[in-house]
Amino acid sequence: MSLREVVAATGNPGKLKEFREILEPQGFRVIDPKIAGWNPEVDEDQPTLEGNALKKARAAVEATGRIALADDTGLFVDHLDGAPGIHSARYAGPAQDMVQNCAKLLRALEGVPENQRTAQFRSVIVWADPQGGQTVFEGVCRGSITFEYRGEGGFGYDPVFLVEGTGQTFAEMSSQEKNAVSHRGKALQALARFIVKTGKEKA
Repeated sequence: MSLREVVAATGNPGKLKEFREILEPQGFRVIDPKIAGWNPEVDEDQPTLEGNALKKARAAVEATGRIALADDTGLFVDHLDGAPGIHSARYAGPAQDMVQNCAKLLRALEGVPENQRTAQFRSVIVWADPQGGQTVFEGVCRGSITFEYRGEGGFGYDPVFLVEGTGQTFAEMSSQEKNAVSHRGKALQALARFIVKTGKEKA
């Protein structure tokens, strides 16, 4: 299988790890943006996940001259009218402190019964190339919010998101288990199938 090189337009080590775990076994080489000479701090000021992912992907392409891969992900809680949604990373403030974000979410759902704690993760992945081409992929994972932290693995909201039909939070799963069912895993697998089918890795 040919090697496909792509810059990951993220400064989140958890996301970079998942990009590599899912794509590298399929023949991709996922490059840390700092190794490519780019600081991946992009203001996520767009009103949609897709808009933010597109902005990050194009910024990475322009800075590095390489194919880039960007993700924007949100946790949408039904009882909170879709919050934290596109503001998931900064739910508790601009510091993007995920411990504080999880704590705020649990406080917001205090007293809410189990059957009203439904939620879904949505991840939008953008693959962009130096010729101006771009392709968008989306993955969704349904579940609910726990009453307390569960598990030691993962990152972000993983300890408080109970995956539908599994009885486990993402933080209680192995990386392989999580990547097989997660929103980001689904979007990346769709991307990989598309690239293999179309040969879009050629830039």
